[in-house]
Amino acid sequence: MATILTLIADRQATTLSAAVIQRVYDAVQGRALDILSDGEAADISCLNPPDERAIEAALERLPIDAIVTKSRGRRKAVLVADMDSTIVTGETLDELAAFAGIGEQIAAITKRSMNGELDFAQALRERVGMLKGLRLSALEETWKGVQLTPGARELVGTMRAHNATTALVSGGFTFFTGRVAELVGFHVHRANTLIDDGEALTGQTGQPILDRYSKLEILRELAEARGVQMSATLAVGDGANDLDMIREAGLGVAFHAKQIVAREAKARVEHGNLRALLFAQGYRASEFTGA
Repeated sequence: MATILTLIADRQATTLSAAVIQRVYDAVQGRALDILSDGEAADISCLNPPDERAIEAALERLPIDAIVTKSRGRRKAVLVADMDSTIVTGETLDELAAFAGIGEQIAAITKRSMNGELDFAQALRERVGMLKGLRLSALEETWKGVQLTPGARELVGTMRAHNATTALVSGGFTFFTGRVAELVGFHVHRANTLIDDGEALTGQTGQPILDRYSKLEILRELAEARGVQMSATLAVGDGANDLDMIREAGLGVAFHAKQIVAREAKARVEHGNLRALLFAQGYRASEFTGA
């Protein structure tokens, strides 16, 4: 089966010029070219899977992502997206911890957990336990600082417009996923629950904890509910707890990810924003909606 090499430029840093496209086209022995967005994204059809080293050499270290997909079934019927450092720019638990004066301590644990150095559930319990007694007003203050990653609304809006099921699935907390899901337009959201006594956090979470295995199971459940194979799914995330669903999805994307995730993902977005996931499915910028 023919393959498609999609080039996506980080428009904040560079432009996908005709010269760059031609250089890559020649390097991979392209057979056809399709511009998806002037100066931003292009598809190059290839008879055989292109050599990654040839692509890297042709790009000459420019901030341009290169994603290879099969020519058939590019547009996915199910999207499962991580929240922290994926759909939103920060780590909500770390930001919440700043209100307790222990932001750096919790961020250090988060980093090790996302790098796969700690058991996720254990690390989550430890961090939440450190927040015992934090007033609920801190949750509202944290929410005020949450920022969407560029392209988040376009990704979800465009896939919804083309009848995809979209889910926000996070090892974080429903307080945030519910609001982010409503803001961005996800059909459903799943996450962990922070327990409180009506005034402050108790330092406990609801059970069971949603972890990396839960994310994979949710991806499978959504695919089954839609009656599609896993090849028709897209999963995106940045941390070790996203790795299982990224491995199994038809298009698994490591988004500005930790090394352990980037190394094993089928596709990587290291420079651009979430619009890249639409271009990787063959969408043109003129088809985007939800911005």
